[in-house]
Order: sequence, then C-alpha cells, then structure tokens
Amino acid sequence: MGSTTTATGPSLFSAATHYTSGIALIFPARSLPTIKFVGKKLTVACAAPSPPPPQFGRRALVYVATASFLMPFPSLASSTDEISLLQDEIRKVLSKGKAAGLLRLVFHDAGTFDQGDKTGGMNGSIVYELDRPENTGLAKSLKVLEKAKGGVDAVKPVSWADLIAVAGAEAVSVCGGPKIPVRLGRVDATVPDPDGKLPEETLKASAMKQIFQKKGFSTQELVALSGAHTLGSKGFGDPVVFDNSYYKILLEKPWASPGGMFSMVGLPSDRALVEDDECNRWITKYANDQDLFFEDFRNVYTKLVNTGAKWRTI
Repeated sequence: MGSTTTATGPSLFSAATHYTSGIALIFPARSLPTIKFVGKKLTVACAAPSPPPPQFGRRALVYVATASFLMPFPSLASSTDEISLLQDEIRKVLSKGKAAGLLRLVFHDAGTFDQGDKTGGMNGSIVYELDRPENTGLAKSLKVLEKAKGGVDAVKPVSWADLIAVAGAEAVSVCGGPKIPVRLGRVDATVPDPDGKLPEETLKASAMKQIFQKKGFSTQELVALSGAHTLGSKGFGDPVVFDNSYYKILLEKPWASPGGMFSMVGLPSDRALVEDDECNRWITKYANDQDLFFEDFRNVYTKLVNTGAKWRTI
C-alpha cells in the first residue's frame, strides 16, 4: 500500500491503488525457475538390531527380521531439525533491510483468506499473483527467498507456504520483535487465489473492521497485525526495528501538523484506525505496553499463517 517508492512498498496487508515500481521480474503462472543448488547431505545412521540369544532359535530370528522391516524408518529430519534447517537458510539471505518485504509476503499470501467461501489463506499462491497491482515489488522479496528454498530443498523439500511463514517470523525476530514459533506442513496451492481479497489502503476503520471480520479476525487482532507497519519506510520510527513505535506515533498524529514531510507518515488506513474509538483503545494499550503488543502480535501472527492453510498428511 502506500504512495512511497521504497523497497518495502505498500502496506503489509492491503491492496495498493497507486504504488509504482520499476521491478519487471514476474514469475511464471504455473512454475518457478529450476534451482540448482548443492547442499550438505543429511544422513541418518541406524544401528543394526542385535542378534537374538542362541536359545531363541529360528522363530526368534524370523521375529527380529519382521520387526525390523515393520519398524518405521527415521525421517530425514525431525520437526525440530526441519524448522532449524529453514531458519538457517533464511538467515543466510535475511537482513534487517529486507525484513519488511519478507513480512509483507506473509500478509499478502495469507491475507486472501475468505471465511465465507473458504478460499485463500497461507498457501504459497503468491508465486502466481505477482502481476497483481497490490503485489508490486514482492517479486524482489520472493527472489530473496528463492535462494533459501534452494538450500532447504537440497536436504528436504519445503512448500513456499511454510518457507514464507517462517521467513516472516524470522524477519520480526531479527528486527528485535518477539520470537514466533511456526508449525510446518502446509501444502502449496497450484493456482492463484481469487483476486480482490486484500483491503484497499484508503478504507475507513469501519470498512477495515468488516473486512477483517470476514477473514475471522477481531478488531483487536486487526490493530495488532497493523503494528507490523513499524517496519519499513512509512515513518513509524526506525524502519528496521520492530517495536511499538507505530502506536505511539499514531497517537501523536504527526500528519495533522504543518509540513510536507509529516504528510508522508502512514497510510490513510493507518490514520483511520486512530480515529475509531474501538481501535483507538487498543492503539493506546499497545503504545503503553510493548510486551502486550509483542504477545498479541505473536498470537495473531500464528493465527494468520495457519488460517486457510491445507496441511500435508503423513
């Protein structure tokens, strides 16, 4: 969202109406470039079963052989190893300057969810939607993650949905925000999500609340998610520090002061929130209590990246 031409671009969770960019990188509608990457091989050493005592005889030998065959072979990586692998590869390509773009990927992938028809959600469909105006600039962020995906896939294939969800959490963490655990196992979509599902940046607070309610999010969750705008070049404090500056500056209303620069702070949808009594109560709470903001953001981020996701079965 937004009228600036910074690398972070539009809002994390809205459809841009007048954002422009010179980036011409567009991913194919159905496939992504083949990544050639040579990574470390992960091997699992399995101890051979000990032979049975002599007195067990042939029947025991048959039992041991059968038991060994039926015993599930260890997976290449436990869930803990898998998340560590993703985090390690993401950190190789992540910097504070790229954090806002990676977090925006999460919002624009997951933000298409519609509770009414159960479409959209955190499913990696963003790779097919880069030509949409609201996603201008996201090809650059996806290209950053493509490098991480090559490293992960060399060990164990990962869905775009899982990779993006973890990348957003790492972006928050590297900028000083809360650590957010992310469940893995999302299955990628094979087609784009329906168009027109992200809220416009010019909406009033009442319309924003209605749209988020249709996605299954309360007013409090809307305000907590909006706090992610503290990252990036929207005028809410240090652009690479995740804190509660967003709320403090909203309460100050700098855009109401004389001076052209102040008019660049925030987006119309940000400014609308502070004029709404219900939203303003939560803005004030978060401005006065960063720990509360961190806790609520952690919870609603988890909800966001799980909402609408399809999960693999073992």
